[in-house]
Amino acid sequence: MLEVIAFVAFGLALAALLNGRKTAERLDGEIAALKEQVAQLEAVRPVAPAAYTAPAADANVEAAAQPQDGAEPLEATPSQTRQMSEISKGDAIFGGPPPSQDAVEKASRGEPVSARARATTAIDAVVPRQKESLESRLGARWAVWVGGIALALGGVFMVKYSIDAGLLSPAVRLSMAAVFGLVLMAIGEFVRRRAVPLVADAFQNAMIPGILTAAGAVTLFGVCYAAHGVYGFIGPVTAFVLLAIVSLATVGLSLLHGQALAGLGLLASLITPALVSSESPSPWSLFGFLAVAWTATLLAARIRRWTVVPSMANIGLSLWALAYIASSTPFETRPVTLIMLVMIAGIAFIWPGRFADGAENEPAETGQPLLDTRFSFERIMTPPFAAVTVTTGISALLTALAMISPLATASGYPVVEFSLVVTALAALGASRGYAVYPAILSAVVAIVGVWSMTALSGLLTYIDPTIPGHIVTFAISGHTAMLAAMALSCVFVALGAFAIQRHRNGRPPLATIWAAIAAIVPIALTGMSLLMTGNLTFDLPHGLFALAAGLTLLGLAEWFSRKEKEGEGLDLPQAFLVAGSLGLIVIALHALTDGLATTILIALVGAAYVAATRVRVWPALPWMMVGAAVIVLARIAWEPTIVGALNLGRTPVFNALLAGYGIPALLLVLSAFELRSWPDLRVRNLLQALASLFVLLTVAILVRHAMNGGVLDSAVPTLGEQSIYTLLAIGGSAILMTLDRKSPSPVFRYGSMAIGVLSIVSILGAHLIGLNPYFSGELLGAIPFFDLLLIGYLLPGLGYAGLAWYANGKRPVPYVTVLAVAAAVLVFAWATLSVRRFWQGQNIADWKGFLAGETYTYSVVWLLLGVLLLVLGSRFNAKSIRIASAVLVFVAVLKVFLIDMANLEGFLRALSFIGLGAVLIGIGLFYQKILSGKATSQQDTPVDIEAQSGQTG
Repeated sequence: MLEVIAFVAFGLALAALLNGRKTAERLDGEIAALKEQVAQLEAVRPVAPAAYTAPAADANVEAAAQPQDGAEPLEATPSQTRQMSEISKGDAIFGGPPPSQDAVEKASRGEPVSARARATTAIDAVVPRQKESLESRLGARWAVWVGGIALALGGVFMVKYSIDAGLLSPAVRLSMAAVFGLVLMAIGEFVRRRAVPLVADAFQNAMIPGILTAAGAVTLFGVCYAAHGVYGFIGPVTAFVLLAIVSLATVGLSLLHGQALAGLGLLASLITPALVSSESPSPWSLFGFLAVAWTATLLAARIRRWTVVPSMANIGLSLWALAYIASSTPFETRPVTLIMLVMIAGIAFIWPGRFADGAENEPAETGQPLLDTRFSFERIMTPPFAAVTVTTGISALLTALAMISPLATASGYPVVEFSLVVTALAALGASRGYAVYPAILSAVVAIVGVWSMTALSGLLTYIDPTIPGHIVTFAISGHTAMLAAMALSCVFVALGAFAIQRHRNGRPPLATIWAAIAAIVPIALTGMSLLMTGNLTFDLPHGLFALAAGLTLLGLAEWFSRKEKEGEGLDLPQAFLVAGSLGLIVIALHALTDGLATTILIALVGAAYVAATRVRVWPALPWMMVGAAVIVLARIAWEPTIVGALNLGRTPVFNALLAGYGIPALLLVLSAFELRSWPDLRVRNLLQALASLFVLLTVAILVRHAMNGGVLDSAVPTLGEQSIYTLLAIGGSAILMTLDRKSPSPVFRYGSMAIGVLSIVSILGAHLIGLNPYFSGELLGAIPFFDLLLIGYLLPGLGYAGLAWYANGKRPVPYVTVLAVAAAVLVFAWATLSVRRFWQGQNIADWKGFLAGETYTYSVVWLLLGVLLLVLGSRFNAKSIRIASAVLVFVAVLKVFLIDMANLEGFLRALSFIGLGAVLIGIGLFYQKILSGKATSQQDTPVDIEAQSGQTG
């Protein structure tokens, strides 16, 4: 039954074709009428003075269509451009060839177009395209596809019926199937020539000729495979050739029938090698055929401007390469490398090739470039033909990494082949403006690949499948991995220079991306090679290469800056090149020097970049000192002793720490001073902050070294050491405040307050709780007053008091209040602990309890201290000190009533309450006198003013 349906469908298609020929004359008349209407429309349009004439006179029409004096050229809108490109696919409407591709491109850019192109646009504008109905979808689209499938099934069923009935021999059946396939393709070509002009462009994806041709191609492909794989009539070579001819012919016919047929031909080409078996398969034959099929597909894509089929072709090549690498042990690397190079070269020179760059940079009729505005990063990252370039980059990346994978076994470690693929992919990204993703992916594959080489060098083994249990060492030497890293670094530096030169004017974002690649990739490759294969103590090859590469990047920055006007267009690329030079020079210093020399030289290199601001006003130069300081901090965090714990001397101050910490601190101070007038406020502030940090860090580390007998990693610091840190913080806050007064800076302003607050937090955690001798039991020293309490409490308390006095009026009131309270708390702690020392001796630990006289003395000292604070607060008119005095007196009152009343007896209890009462009365009289004096002054002031005003009157 299905066979009958298939033949009926085929007969109906032919009848419809023959009936269509009878209406040709009627349609010719309608076309002539449309031409007349177009001419009338052109005549009445206010802008275009020329009318549409016969196709043979296109040259005259184009000449007449030029704008008259003072008239503006007619421009096509984007929607009209799209409609014009669609109409241009069917040329029979105008009885001549469609508008040229140049006309379409000019219209899309808003340039003047010819009269013929405007006529096509006018038709679309006058007669809008109607929405397709359900009847149209079913009758004009699905019927075509189902009919094509029915034809193919009809051929299959006819062959099946002849087999079941035993009517025909296999050779006859295959011959008939081949004839049927050829007939289908011939009918498709016949219908294309006669019927395509009568079919609307809306049904181009359901064109009957393409369906018939596809059905014929599938039939021929099946015949060739059956002749070889089922019946064995032909050998593998003949079958391979026939299948290749069918697939390539299908790709060629796709130029006439559309992208869907090209996809079918591509699919046939990709599966052809899998259908033909051979006892000794040759990878050269496999990848040679794939290269020819891929190139044919790409040529068809270039002619018809396709993007889907070439993207699928790239993926197919990658899958074949990965399948071959995974299935062959060992595999040959050269055929795989060749197919990748062919793919990359095809994308660079065939399609998209120069088309994308040329279309964007084509000059207008005025002689000026079309790109008056420069490319943005968003436009660069969304390039034309992104699907083609992205699939190219991913295919090359996966194949290159698979070749050097430890799971794959090649006849020789493919260092050269890997480097060639990476270089070709990077060259594609550098030479083509739309190939930004291949550029980025080439950098990724280079870094990952070199890491694999260096990390696994000398460690790769595999089991020989030909000899059971035989393990073969398959390693790459460290020297080879080093050479590969250096070679690829040179490649990316050279291609980066080429790309920056090529794109810096038209595509600054792309030039910036390439500058980043040229800086990052050499740093990553050289650094990995040094860490994995080099000698970290002294490595001359890595050191000299990194130094040469760093100077090269610096030279490129100088070269490009001389070609640009100051401040125009090169800041970001220049910044990346300069930063890359710093990174490579730092790697060179690590390779050629060690320990203290490396730390000092890194800081000197950063200072050299700052000194270069005297001759080159590059925005990136001061930031290199910031980078050098960060690297020095990283080295300090890795090894605080700079030279190693065993090599660090025990002499206080004058040891390696003074140079390792002090020289970078001094260079940072000098750099901050040198850049005091630099226009970039951010880098100025950052350098000032780093200089302050390094100075404090230098003093702190020297103190710790001296306090711990030359050992920096002792478990817990003592109270004396912590007290020195607190005093340094107080001094640092005062110094920053002084600098802020002389040279106002937010770094100095907020840095001084940040140091003060952090030091106060350390007091709460260390001085009062963690390292307090009352809790820790630490001995205070043999000499009273000049003991641990002096440096731990009294000196910091006086320091905070002086800092609060110095900050009064220069810093916010809450900050000054906090400093004053901290001073009062420390002085209170010193006085309290000094009382306990007087009664208990050097050891004032809490386990010793309290004596009666000691308890009474606390009350006396607290009250006297409160009175002293009250006098000082009144003398300096400091409300914060008076508040601290009131708090201290209140604490003394609570102690007397809660503790002294319960613990003291006899004379001491009475004396405690008598003294408290006397002090409180004295404080009351003092406040009455102060308040009375203020009230009198406030009352006298208006009287004096009135008297003065009366005298004046």
